[in-house]
Amino acid sequence: QVELVESGGGLVQAGGSLRLSCAASGRGFGSVGMAWFRQTPGKEREFVATVGWTGSITHYEDSVKGRFSISRDNAQNSVYLQMNNLRPEDTATYYCAGSERYQLPIEPVHCDYWGQGTQVTVSS
Repeated sequence: QVELVESGGGLVQAGGSLRLSCAASGRGFGSVGMAWFRQTPGKEREFVATVGWTGSITHYEDSVKGRFSISRDNAQNSVYLQMNNLRPEDTATYYCAGSERYQLPIEPVHCDYWGQGTQVTVSS
């Protein structure tokens, strides 16, 4: 069992940066595929980025490629999302998620663990 807690959200102007962190507790973090998703009211939760077990493999949703960077530190049981050049359309609640079944989870149904979410608001 893994518990996830996100931090680092906030209010930022368009073009600014934020770094989200996700701290994991529990055993076996190094064998859990990790990802970030986001959701706005009335919409489905959508994939943002995923990172494999060792951190060497990553995959991004097209609209964030070149602006966001996902990484993980297995020694610290943490995963990060560096978000640069933020746009108003990036405004959402961001969720950290983990999967015991998929090294690179890209769908909500792939994930077994979820954090509580952290709000990111980008003003124009």
